[in-house]
Amino acid sequence: MIHASIFKANDIRGVTTGPEPEWDADGAYAIGAATADVFAISAGAGALVVGRDMRTTSPVLSAAFADGVLSRGADVIDIGLASTDGLWFASGSLGLPGAMFTASHNPGNYNGIKFCHPRAQPVQPAELVAIRERALAEAVAPAVRRGTRSERDLLGAYADHLLSLVDLSGIRRLKVVVDAGNGMGGLTTPAVLAGQNLEIVGLYLDLDGSFPNHPPNPLEPANLLDAQAAVREHGADLAVVFDGDADRCFVIDERGEVVSPSAITGLIAVRELARDPGGTIVINKITSHSVPQLVAAAGGRTVITRVGHTFVKAAMAENGAVFGGEHSAHFYFRDFWGADTGMLAALHVLAAVGETDEPLSRLVEQYSLFAASGEINSTVAEVEPILVALEKHFGDRAVPDRVDGLTLTGDGWWVNVRPSNTEPLLRLNVEAPTAEQVDALRDEALAIIRA
Repeated sequence: MIHASIFKANDIRGVTTGPEPEWDADGAYAIGAATADVFAISAGAGALVVGRDMRTTSPVLSAAFADGVLSRGADVIDIGLASTDGLWFASGSLGLPGAMFTASHNPGNYNGIKFCHPRAQPVQPAELVAIRERALAEAVAPAVRRGTRSERDLLGAYADHLLSLVDLSGIRRLKVVVDAGNGMGGLTTPAVLAGQNLEIVGLYLDLDGSFPNHPPNPLEPANLLDAQAAVREHGADLAVVFDGDADRCFVIDERGEVVSPSAITGLIAVRELARDPGGTIVINKITSHSVPQLVAAAGGRTVITRVGHTFVKAAMAENGAVFGGEHSAHFYFRDFWGADTGMLAALHVLAAVGETDEPLSRLVEQYSLFAASGEINSTVAEVEPILVALEKHFGDRAVPDRVDGLTLTGDGWWVNVRPSNTEPLLRLNVEAPTAEQVDALRDEALAIIRA
């Protein structure tokens, strides 16, 4: 069983448990067979790497998917429990396409699949459409030769690769809170950070797909409160908070205050440009305008693209970019096959703090040149009438563009409103020179969005 609605712009995501599931093991089997066909993986023509997160339905769904791939004569390499960036590592290091079973930050009754081509390259929306059409069509007969399934444990190699990119051996002793939210960060944190000059205060490192402590979505401020409190309670230098599949990483400073992901983008961009002078940095439409200024000052070049890993990865490859950052706390690295990895971003922050005597709050001041609202979500019935109303309301004060949703750019400020790719939400972001201007622009926009 599959509902066509689970196929999103960049991945697959839908409800798997409860009274009205949107897909099940039979659907996963059909998607697996369709994936083998669309990716042209057949007998003797390579294999597909499959990983899964800790969600309760991941073992059954990933096994059914793998069976569908095998039915088309393609081979499967099962890496078992993995973070999404662990799957990207497997694809990159083995040179094979991959499928990761995860619903990222969605509630526990959801599951999904993220895909990639060999070396962690992004799939195109048209390919997801082709997979959807084949999966929803009448089943085809199995191939004459059934593929073979093997298992590989790549967690240690993943950790070694990340630590080869950021050297923590010379940093001062740091106390670090790590909130994995019962997600895959609980698997990767001990593998990567054990043995470093760090005192780890772990929160919810046990894997539990029911998410008993808080939802695995660090974009929601309520889900950062436990880490903020732990920083203050333990006198920690900082905290890192991962989402459910650990491909995103939020950072909290020594005061318990959330550090803007745009500031982290600026920090890492400057570090990477020090290694690669004149390099290119990719950001999306809602990343702070601080970043292009910082990149230019460091002698680099900025490329701006749409929100979403498919678009950022494509821009990374097209421009040979050394680093990319999104305001949603996705961070992409050329040395990680252009893919996003929350753990590598965390290592850069740990190194930056550990190489100086300054607290994180002081360190990031130089990377935050504007005030920002953060992302504000609203559930709406129709998107386009709201965008039209906003464009009319701001009128001559702003220049509009539709590169990604609607961006209204004024005198030193901007407002962006865009629909979510994965949820029925309209997302608002505002940036301006002062907090007072941000508040005023935010309230103007929300009055129209929520009218």
